[in-house]
Amino acid sequence: MNIEKVNLSNPFEVKEVTEFLAKFELKYDPNIDYTVVIRENDEIIATASKGKNIIKCFAIDPAHQGEGISGSILTNVTNKMFDQGYFHSMVFTKTKNQEIFKGIGYKEVAQTDKVILMEMGTNSIDKTIDKIKKSIDMDKQKAMIVMNCNPFTYGHQYLIEKAAKENEEVLIFVVEEDKSVFPFSVRYNLVKEGTAHLSNVKVFPGSEYMISSATFPNYFLRKEDDSLIEYTKLDATIAGKQFGKKLNINKRYIGEEPYCKVTKKYNETLMEILPQYGMEVVLVPRKEIGEIAISASIVREKIKNGEIEELKSLVPETTFNFLISAEGKEIEEKLKNSNLPH
Repeated sequence: MNIEKVNLSNPFEVKEVTEFLAKFELKYDPNIDYTVVIRENDEIIATASKGKNIIKCFAIDPAHQGEGISGSILTNVTNKMFDQGYFHSMVFTKTKNQEIFKGIGYKEVAQTDKVILMEMGTNSIDKTIDKIKKSIDMDKQKAMIVMNCNPFTYGHQYLIEKAAKENEEVLIFVVEEDKSVFPFSVRYNLVKEGTAHLSNVKVFPGSEYMISSATFPNYFLRKEDDSLIEYTKLDATIAGKQFGKKLNINKRYIGEEPYCKVTKKYNETLMEILPQYGMEVVLVPRKEIGEIAISASIVREKIKNGEIEELKSLVPETTFNFLISAEGKEIEEKLKNSNLPH
């Protein structure tokens, strides 16, 4: 049986894979950049895909399981990643597929009762956590906050300042996935500048393990579907089991979410999952101006409408200075021509 590459520009070939995946209650991911199939009598009996360094949409006809097909097709996809320079790969799959991926070298990051995140390669969650350990005091009790900050507002600053007053050390993890109109490098620097006055606050990249394409793709699509609850559970489990336990973090601060249903559901899942790992979740009401809760989405809307002076009451001086800079003006133009949720 030969492994065939699917022409992703051919709607018929993509439709064929989509229909095969539907038999397994799987959806074809629009962010896929490489797909292969195995056929028997011109019918697909196995498929696997990838999006950058993440394996996706893996399925094998039950009649052909146990024939060694899974190893062959997954090795093909993994080799494609190596050819493209990805030496660390991840897979989000059903828990029942765990042994298949273990067989080709993948290790567990975290799992729920239905899904599991696994990885293989030069990086690992343990290496990521060990790197963080070198920059913090492991003897201190800590709080954590995960933020996208698109861009950094007085609302974000208010939440961090509250956590800083109530804890010995606060670790801020800035979402590293570059799917927001403000690039990660900009968001990261704005958070560092906006918290420079807080000596017990340390800022880190969120890595591939916090609200990323592997752990929580729905976050960037603002998409509510059947997979949302599993993504939120997985992301919360990673935060508690891996970061919380291994970094001595006993609190996570989250902002109340009056606008976005996906983030609201995420908050609810955090409050359900994290206490299982000894982490208290502190829900903080949003900072308000007038009767409006400050949010990054409101700031982006003001930028889009050219209401720059009004931003002074919504963002710290460091953020405002960036917004009126040349680089900030470029982002303003992108916003004016974009309808993306981020």
